[in-house]
Amino acid sequence: MNHLVAVFHDRTRSKPPVPALAAASIVLSLLAILFGLVAVTTSPILVALAAASLVGAALLVRPVWLMWMIFVLGLLVVGVIRIWIEGTYSKMVWGVSLLGFAVLILVLFRAATTKGVTRGTPGFVWAALAFLLYAILNGLAHSDNAYEFLSGFKRYFQVVGLLFAFTWLGLDKHTVAKWRKLFLFVALVQLPWATYELLWLVPIREGTRFLYPGMVPIDVVAGTFGANMTEGGANGEMAAFLIIMLVFLLARLRDHDLSKKRLAWLSPIIIAPLFMGETKAVVVMLPLAFLTLYRRELLARPHVALAGLAVGALLTVAAGQAYLSITKKNLDALVAETLSYNVYERGYGGYKLNRTTVLSFWAGQQGPHDPAGALFGHGLGSAHDMTGGRMAHRYPGYGISLTAASVLLWEQGTFGTGLFLAILALAWREAGRIYRSSPESWISVDADAIQATIPLFVFFLFYRTTLLESLPIEIVFYTLLGYLAWLGRRASCDKA
Repeated sequence: MNHLVAVFHDRTRSKPPVPALAAASIVLSLLAILFGLVAVTTSPILVALAAASLVGAALLVRPVWLMWMIFVLGLLVVGVIRIWIEGTYSKMVWGVSLLGFAVLILVLFRAATTKGVTRGTPGFVWAALAFLLYAILNGLAHSDNAYEFLSGFKRYFQVVGLLFAFTWLGLDKHTVAKWRKLFLFVALVQLPWATYELLWLVPIREGTRFLYPGMVPIDVVAGTFGANMTEGGANGEMAAFLIIMLVFLLARLRDHDLSKKRLAWLSPIIIAPLFMGETKAVVVMLPLAFLTLYRRELLARPHVALAGLAVGALLTVAAGQAYLSITKKNLDALVAETLSYNVYERGYGGYKLNRTTVLSFWAGQQGPHDPAGALFGHGLGSAHDMTGGRMAHRYPGYGISLTAASVLLWEQGTFGTGLFLAILALAWREAGRIYRSSPESWISVDADAIQATIPLFVFFLFYRTTLLESLPIEIVFYTLLGYLAWLGRRASCDKA
């Protein structure tokens, strides 16, 4: 092991030792045989997994390249492919997930073997690592089904390595700046894709909706975040991402790090897709983000706060009006219907439970007969309806995996759910600390913007299950947390 660590860290070595060459030859020979056997099977899944494994292994010494691939494929390619070829989408998600696991293994290896790497790590990163280890051990203790455990692990942690990479890889400022530009580019790309989906795909779905009961044609407007031609789409995730990017721009404008001219041409492109899809959640997410972003100015600079909140209020009203015009419903009917399948007793979609009753149902099933289940849950994958987890099988048709909050309670119990919430709470605290103490304004501004997005992720816990299973929004989530950890380290270095 010591020799392996030495080889890993010493890149100035001109010639590898003979034992290392012999070991490499043996490994490469075995891999050649393995990939040859995989190719003979002609199985697209096995070939895709093998190719992703090979690429990941080849890039282990280039973690930044791996991260580039995850960002580009996960945010710009995977969701677009899903519109036309659902099977290829699932295979490609697995390929990107393997790249994510390669990053995770590499970063954890570096943290465990390199002295000083973990010094100064913020508390929310340790909480994320604790949640990862707890979920693995808890899942192994509960599960007698390898597929259930592995599929749950893949959904939860496919790109969690991004968080640890930002924290422990020592990424340079220029690389991170390029990634900021990439994320802005992804936000700008949503408009042309949403326009294409609205003008070309929605009419197609209108013509075939009678073949698919329950299909809402406008749901396909989800930009590059993924949609299915016969089912729904990640329109809520696209909207959340665009609101996050808008928050970053407004934060920089408020602190004079962005010109009004640049905001004037960027913001309409980012805002427009919010009015093109069927996303009632926008009228919740917009005021939530704006109130959080401008809360400090309410007393310190009330004119700035009122101007920002007025913009947020106008956008919220406009989004609500756009939704009413798209669905051709009046406000009273819309409110009554929304409450019926989100708060009252009516089930969501084809399920018996909705976003509120799914939590009260979980609470009602707990008791003295199973205290361990309430505290520690039933393990990874056990509550997942789509893959038939054993707890989901116990309650068929209920939809116990409707939201991330319900999944966490069923699978990780109150203890694991508390750990996940601790990640968000400690991230909030760290963002506030950086905002107050950083000597550089742009670091303070971005930390403040990240703090304003944390309530959006709390909302998503009770809105959908995608924070625990959807690749694009997980990339956004863990990248933001990782960027926050990177900002904290950058601020500490500047102060020193």
